[in-house]
Amino acid sequence: MKTVLIGVGQAGGKVTSSLVEFDHDMGFNSVRGALAVNSATADLQSLPIDTVLVGQDRVKGHGVGGDNELGAEVMQSDAGEVLSALDGRITAEAEAIVIVAGLGGGTGSGGAPVLAKELSRVYDVPVYALGILPGRGEGAMYQVNAGRSLKTLAREADATILIDNDAWHSSGESLEEGFDSINRSIARRVGLLFASGENVEGVGESVVDTSEVINTLRSGGVAAIGYASAEADDDPDTNVNVVTSVTRNALLTGTSLPNATTADSALLVVAGKPDRISRKGVERARKWLEEETGSMQVRGGDFPLDSERLASLVLLGGVERSARLEEFMQQAKEAREEAQRQEQGREDADKLFQNDDLDNLL
Repeated sequence: MKTVLIGVGQAGGKVTSSLVEFDHDMGFNSVRGALAVNSATADLQSLPIDTVLVGQDRVKGHGVGGDNELGAEVMQSDAGEVLSALDGRITAEAEAIVIVAGLGGGTGSGGAPVLAKELSRVYDVPVYALGILPGRGEGAMYQVNAGRSLKTLAREADATILIDNDAWHSSGESLEEGFDSINRSIARRVGLLFASGENVEGVGESVVDTSEVINTLRSGGVAAIGYASAEADDDPDTNVNVVTSVTRNALLTGTSLPNATTADSALLVVAGKPDRISRKGVERARKWLEEETGSMQVRGGDFPLDSERLASLVLLGGVERSARLEEFMQQAKEAREEAQRQEQGREDADKLFQNDDLDNLL
């Protein structure tokens, strides 16, 4: 799947850079262009990809300070500059545009939906979003921003693949180490998804192509991605259980949105050496996915990859009913209500000290 990536905000820029690096290191050549967009100069300086600074007349390169309404405004004002920078990158061979953004900050959460709407207006290819949800411990403002942004982004993008920061964060890691680890996890999983259909090594029996990814995401809304791998045996018959086992792990313990198992559609990609991939195992795993997701639209195929391991990649389309997503939206709602109560308290205090009846006391 030949894609053009646009990272919006700090997290978006870093994850986009990780995706470009993974695609290059693996020799997939599925990423055909990449751009990072931000309102903070400092966040763009260390990135190894081309960049665009937005909102310079409003925030002078200092960022929007977590204000996603301001993030939306500066993106709307400077959308023309971003589209100009993309001119020549989105060619006829591009099969999808992917906007990558952290949904908790200001520029990413505010700017990504605006950019998705503009790109959908200009280009005929699907515009997908890769949205990163803030972890439970990242603060109320981030929860509020993400809840607000997700609703808009899911409406403007053709589909939004969600990554829960808590899903792939290992215990004992520092915050910075955790983010770096999450970025690598995202790059491995999403990079393999983009590369599906790009024949890298050998010839598979039933290779997944771009149309199957697009059809899986056709229902729109929220999507999730799962991944797991294990050592492969030389004998494909022995690998029947390996394929089914890693597929179960990919869905039940390795998804980007924990507990997201009910879906409108699904795609199973089994990656590994073609002579080690068990067709019986792939078909069993695909049927198990049908039962587990409750979907009759479960596609399956393989991805030739020169590796000693077998990996299962599961793409789920239409997971809006997942327990984790409902929990997150409830947290965002509670955080917003608490912020409103605090704001009302400050306004009441201001009114108290502006009351003429207190003049004699002050």
